[in-house]
Amino acid sequence: MAVCARLCGVGPSRGCRRRQQRRGPAETAAADSEPDTDPEEERIEAGAAALAGAGGGRGAGPSPPPRCSLLELPPELLVEIFASLPGTDLPSLAQVCTKFRRILHTDTIWRRRCREVLHRYRHILGLWQPDIGPYGGLLNVVVDGLFIIGWMYLPPHDPHVDDPMRFKPLFRVHLMERKSATVECMYGHRGPHNGHIQIVKKDEFSTKCNQTDHHRMSGGRQEEFRTWLREEWGRTLEDIFHEHMQELILMKFIYTSQYDNCLTYRRIYLPPSHPDDLIRPGLFKGTYGSHGLEIVMLSFHGKRARGTKITGDPNIPAGQQTVEIDLMHRIQLPDVESLRSFNELSRIVLEVREQVRQEQQQREDGAEDGEGRAPQSPREPQRGPAQPSVELPAEKGGGPADGEAAAAAAPAPEQPAQSGQGQPFVLPVGVSSRNEDYPRTCRMCFYGTGLIAGHGFTSPERTPGVFILFDEDRFGFIWLELKSFSLYSRVRATFRNAEAPSPQAFEEMLKNIQSLTS
Repeated sequence: MAVCARLCGVGPSRGCRRRQQRRGPAETAAADSEPDTDPEEERIEAGAAALAGAGGGRGAGPSPPPRCSLLELPPELLVEIFASLPGTDLPSLAQVCTKFRRILHTDTIWRRRCREVLHRYRHILGLWQPDIGPYGGLLNVVVDGLFIIGWMYLPPHDPHVDDPMRFKPLFRVHLMERKSATVECMYGHRGPHNGHIQIVKKDEFSTKCNQTDHHRMSGGRQEEFRTWLREEWGRTLEDIFHEHMQELILMKFIYTSQYDNCLTYRRIYLPPSHPDDLIRPGLFKGTYGSHGLEIVMLSFHGKRARGTKITGDPNIPAGQQTVEIDLMHRIQLPDVESLRSFNELSRIVLEVREQVRQEQQQREDGAEDGEGRAPQSPREPQRGPAQPSVELPAEKGGGPADGEAAAAAAPAPEQPAQSGQGQPFVLPVGVSSRNEDYPRTCRMCFYGTGLIAGHGFTSPERTPGVFILFDEDRFGFIWLELKSFSLYSRVRATFRNAEAPSPQAFEEMLKNIQSLTS
């Protein structure tokens, strides 16, 4: 392989013969748009041809074997060759020609370097939840060019639930060294600085900053708070008039600032998907009142669906099951005028709750079929007027969903999801909502319960509510006791290395993250 490296002008015996100077972003962008061949490639090929021609014109001896240029090798072979070269030679190799540069952008090369060069860190790729008390978080560790980078994913600014996720780098691992890796902390506003990663076990690791002075700002804590507030909420403290909301924001800043030098992460998986799921499971961002937007993972478990908090707050911390949907008890909403009455919606939901209680009691008594109405299936919607959902800060998780797949998975034979026609929807009078721009049609509704608690997760209890499915990427939940409505929107991001090895591993993961804050 060292011979191959010398053939293309890199390696221990020769330096790169082209473009030794550093290029700016504009030149790099222009280089990426070059054609597959360039003058340098043509010069290399012409030189090889000239050598071959010179050898063929000497007398009548046997013709020498034809020379093969690296440029003539198939990309698959070049990937194998380049992947075996020292990491310090790859930047020079990328400057030889456009073809080499494009091949060096192949993920296979860098994945192999992660396994062989940075074998200590190969287990940290994927999704993780940082241990930041009740607040949690979502970290995605990926290979990006010459680095392994840990990106913290943040919800959009409240209440814009349909906006894309935000993200910022927390750390990176340099891929250039053969036997050792350089770990850098990316926290703060003064650039990369010395950091450390400790692999606690396969599904847990921790990061530590060795230069915390890079996290401080010249204006002191006040400047740090103002900067954090703009990044976290997209506004200033003067723009937030609600006193309780101001207290929650200040509390979060003080609490999370304690973790800027050392963090522990635990692996999380995306929920497995099944053909009969109502919609595709995954991550959602949702509204949670004064707490702002949070991230929730939506997963399906037979006849029930669950929303687990990936990020949380002092009332309901990360890891807890924020909502549970009973897919066996569907609620059919009445006309729009009746929907405006909160009392009517409350009456319908409480009737279903009593029905659920009776069915549970019958099962506990060992009776398969009780007197009166039989247990209701998703194909038998609850009759009677039902109220639109009430807004409450909440979030759900879900991955990209396919419209046809979701329609096929819908449980009712006659449903708007299959016909393409939505049922009119409006929030009842008196129900609060952080986002007034909610959908005005829905596909179907189900009975559900939401978890509420006092500050510090005191006196937690599950209260009745309504789950509203709007489309493949949005749903809502009405919290009856809070008279509030939460709107959830799918996280439209692709996460690699995040699949659970088995359904049992996913269930175990849910139990583990819930036990940490119980």
